[in-house]
Amino acid sequence: MNVSLLKLDHISVRLGDRLILDRVTLDQRRGEIVTVIGPNGAGKSTLIRAALGLIKPASGTIERAPALRIGYMPQRLNIDPSLPLTVMRFMRLGGADRSAALRALSEVGVSDLHRQPLQRISGGELQRVLLARALLRDPDLLVLDEPVQGVDVSGQTALYELIADVRTRHHCGVLMVSHDLHWVMARTDHVICLNQHICCEGHPEQVGSDPAYRALFGEHAGGVALYQHHHNHHHDLHGSVIAAHPHAGCNHSDDEHSHA
Repeated sequence: MNVSLLKLDHISVRLGDRLILDRVTLDQRRGEIVTVIGPNGAGKSTLIRAALGLIKPASGTIERAPALRIGYMPQRLNIDPSLPLTVMRFMRLGGADRSAALRALSEVGVSDLHRQPLQRISGGELQRVLLARALLRDPDLLVLDEPVQGVDVSGQTALYELIADVRTRHHCGVLMVSHDLHWVMARTDHVICLNQHICCEGHPEQVGSDPAYRALFGEHAGGVALYQHHHNHHHDLHGSVIAAHPHAGCNHSDDEHSHA
């Protein structure tokens, strides 16, 4: 049974006189990927900060499972280019031991980068390092704010597939903000369409046909996002194609290399 990890019950968040979130409800369960989508300024990152306890709602309640371990992957990381910080040193900030850091880096496919300066790795590699750091606590819940930020289009698919694999291996919940409607509709368990309030939510197929979703993302958004095909390859973190076993397949949007 997938137990509830995090519940937001009709929370509202204000910044001065401005209403950022209006009576938003969310139930995040173990083993589920919940993805929040919406236009810029919809309050998606505010919702993430409220879920993490960084913002106190003006009204409503937030409940977290007892002893809940959360791994957080921020939207972006600003690094001082003059700071001599290797990937391993970054991973161990906060006291993680070296062996745990190496295991986490290996799980996301970048263990060979541990001696590299953080400033010299690619956008896709950096996002994997951030994901590895989020996994150090063996989290019950992964909170990912735009996890493919700064990653080229082909590399985004590989990173999203990695996130889905991590969910399966750790049987953790994943709460994620994403702009990639194609991946969301293909692989997410529950979609929340946000524009200060919840416009619509549910299974991707249900949301894709909702008039509120189409009003935000266009009349053709649902049809494009829900069309899938099978193919026998995947991409590495640089976006290069790697052949899979003859009977292996993965689901993608047929238009996965474009953006809504």
